Amino acid sequence: MLAGILTTAAFIPQVLKCWRSRSTADISLIMFSTMTTGVFLWLVYGLFLNSPSLIVANSVTLILSGAILFMKVRFG
Repeated sequence: MLAGILTTAAFIPQVLKCWRSRSTADISLIMFSTMTTGVFLWLVYGLFLNSPSLIVANSVTLILSGAILFMKVRFG
């Protein structure tokens, strides 16, 4: 559970920075597309196993990673 909390929380500063600056120029679209897809697959796996720690951590991470990906597409 601690690993999930830490890896999920690591996205928060990047989301805030992108939102405040409206700049995502230094973020790789391919990396965040791949990351978001991977997190989605981990969430599916967690749902398949009915694992609360995988479900919660990857749900929140998917939202944060997806937000960065959305801002990357929107802000360029």
